[in-house]
Amino acid sequence: MNIIGKRIKHLRDRNNLSQKRVSESIGVSNVQLSRYESGSRQPDYETLQKIADYFDVSTDYLLGRINSHNLTPRKENDFDSLSEINRLLEKYEIDDMSFFDIEKWKSMGPEQIKELESYFQYLIQKSKEIESDKK
Repeated sequence: MNIIGKRIKHLRDRNNLSQKRVSESIGVSNVQLSRYESGSRQPDYETLQKIADYFDVSTDYLLGRINSHNLTPRKENDFDSLSEINRLLEKYEIDDMSFFDIEKWKSMGPEQIKELESYFQYLIQKSKEIESDKK
């Protein structure tokens, strides 16, 4: 396995993503992604860039030129929460129109509603903690 393949597999495993999900997101076949990971094929520049964008890493990291997968951190003043939310919606393939589709919410069972409520409670708690830290 080459460095690009190792890095792609590492990122995919770290994010608990299937080859199918990643391949569909970057616009290549599952077989092609498998070949990249095994080292039998190398992605072209455009595909390499799509992979880097998908995992929010630099192409230098994928190519093995640097060892840190983190992009240069933004200054706190540069943080754009809406951009980050949009990035997450895209990364996890949440179509914002379907996310707000009431019919999907209606089909949730009691356990799913309880789980959703615990997420909401967590988000509210974190929001309150952040607000109190600012004061």
